[in-house]
Amino acid sequence: MRISGGIALFLALSSVAFADEPIVEPSVLIDDYVAASTAQEARFEGASMEVDIVAEVPKLHKTARLHALRRISAFGSRITYDALRFEGDHGIKDDVIARYLTAESEALKSERATTAVNPVNYKFKYSGLMVRDGRKVYAFRVTPRKKRLGLFVGELWLDPQTHLAVREAGRLVKNPSMFVRRIDFIRDFRIEDGVAIPTRLESSVDTMLVGKANVSVEYSSVSLAGGDN
Repeated sequence: MRISGGIALFLALSSVAFADEPIVEPSVLIDDYVAASTAQEARFEGASMEVDIVAEVPKLHKTARLHALRRISAFGSRITYDALRFEGDHGIKDDVIARYLTAESEALKSERATTAVNPVNYKFKYSGLMVRDGRKVYAFRVTPRKKRLGLFVGELWLDPQTHLAVREAGRLVKNPSMFVRRIDFIRDFRIEDGVAIPTRLESSVDTMLVGKANVSVEYSSVSLAGGDN
């Protein structure tokens, strides 16, 4: 998995706009995105989904895979995992996968208002309309206003119809641990019934102890509040 190369590629592509691009007000797109994202939050309270987490440490030539049921609490303040199947190196499970799950849980406990992708926390620069996976998306360059844990510098792609996110990608501006040098990530969503459903997360963590550690998460069998997806 080559996260840095992928990020460089889509950053380059984001500068390409269409000659017949319709006139659009970027601030209106962001306002719509924030409103739509806020409106869908309740759908994820009490949600569940299956996750397939694969972690590898190339320097050690070791990998591990965990398949689990991921549950979000009724008020959206806690995430729990029920392990369904595991294979691979137990050291990678404890040192990489377990740490990833802990970091995710800790991030959820933080005040969402301080990490949400909105004009309060970020500056948005409109890159234009571009093609992603055979369809058009609105692309924005995002830069956090403060160097705060949980914020990133990178890209935000919006679906033209719903103005919900179909991709967030970039680099965290503040590392969660003194043993981590850098974290790059790509997070993809699909739009279904007006909700941005997570489909895949790829992250590359440059650590001081074992070098690079790669983690990928595939989401499936998503069940939201008020209906199944």
